[in-house]
Amino acid sequence: MDFAPHSRRLRTGALALALACAAIAGPAAARPLRLAEAQAMAEQHNHDLKLAAIGVDSAAAAVASAAAAPNPVLTVQSMNINPAAGVGAGPLHAKTVDSALRVDQLVERGAKRSLRTAAAGQLALAARADLADTRRQLRRDVAQAYYDLLAAQERSALNLDSAALAERALRAAEQRQRAGDLAGSDTARLRIDALRARNDADDAAADLDQARRALAQLLGLGADADLSAADAWPAPASAPASALSSSAAVSGDGSGGGTAGIAGADGGSGAVSTATASATDERRDSAAIERRADIAAARARLQAARSARDLALAGRTRDVTVGVQFEHYPASSANPQGSGNSIGIAVQVPLFVRYGMQGEIRSAEAALDAAGENLAKTRQAAQADVARARAQADAGARRVARYDRDLLPAAHKAADGAEFAFAHGALGVMDVLDVRRAWRAAQLDALAARADYARSLAALDAALHTETND
Repeated sequence: MDFAPHSRRLRTGALALALACAAIAGPAAARPLRLAEAQAMAEQHNHDLKLAAIGVDSAAAAVASAAAAPNPVLTVQSMNINPAAGVGAGPLHAKTVDSALRVDQLVERGAKRSLRTAAAGQLALAARADLADTRRQLRRDVAQAYYDLLAAQERSALNLDSAALAERALRAAEQRQRAGDLAGSDTARLRIDALRARNDADDAAADLDQARRALAQLLGLGADADLSAADAWPAPASAPASALSSSAAVSGDGSGGGTAGIAGADGGSGAVSTATASATDERRDSAAIERRADIAAARARLQAARSARDLALAGRTRDVTVGVQFEHYPASSANPQGSGNSIGIAVQVPLFVRYGMQGEIRSAEAALDAAGENLAKTRQAAQADVARARAQADAGARRVARYDRDLLPAAHKAADGAEFAFAHGALGVMDVLDVRRAWRAAQLDALAARADYARSLAALDAALHTETND
């Protein structure tokens, strides 16, 4: 009996079962994620944002503490207990013991309570602005990490395509070598190029995994979250108006650039319009900077420091402690010196004979100066942030347009021609390898330009973001 067909069927079934099990146990497909979804997830799960929200609650509790008036102090005491004479007979209230019940209340003067509450309220405003600024920076970081992931995905795909192309070329070269149509040294060069392409693909895969982990960390997800960026790259047309005006002003190879050059040569109208647009952008940026959350936080801390300075100055106004006392001291035959029931009133006033709050006042004035410098520093940093982001976005828009319009089409045309010539024996191995490397380098450079432009747009959007509440 021939068992060969059954054996082949068993091996085929076992192989199919193994492949099915591997498919079931293998990793799930990457979850496609849009940028808006990623930012929404980050606002729900990011740990830094949660810590900033806790800071807001803590500042609100500090306001409640600062607004509270001092509590009265109750004192119960017994005095004039004479063991030798005894306390006398009779019930407890008739014992010859001097008992006093006293209540003391601190009366704050100099508007200390209102100043303290104002300082705490300003710090609460600063905490809310810090929360908004944390959200602003988080949105920027998520957008940049998202575009890093998108770039890593496309870089990995490009390197995989290059590796596949190199391996196909190597197989074709090996067939030509066996047919005696290609030298062994040329096949060896193609083999080395295929190995390099495979190494580049492995490096790109590692970079892709790192980009996924970085984005997952910002989103508050586990490190094993398998994410994929689903959005497309932002088009240069979505750049700010200054990018288009700057591009038209400096470009000499388009109708816009030619028009600007001619207008500038005729009467300077192009330069004037560019200067007017720049001045308008500066005014708009300055207004947006003043509404930014970090500026609002620094301004609120300056107001809090000013209230704290006034509170320190108010410390030289003496607070008064008023006390009311009820005293019960019955007389007895053993101790006839009792006074019965009596009422007492006390007033306590501190005497500033050795110290007059000089240290607290100097410390508060130094804190006020530091808060003012911090506001100026924050405003200067915000202005530099906006200027840098706008310049990078303008330059990035021009770079992407240049790659899409000129560099990539030329490199692609050269690569197609070289592959056609090599396939028909009209081009050497080293020449086709050089053209392939140039085409891959152009693709990777264009991808890097798109990623830089997308990150610069995210930075510019965050730099001009004016959210100040939670």
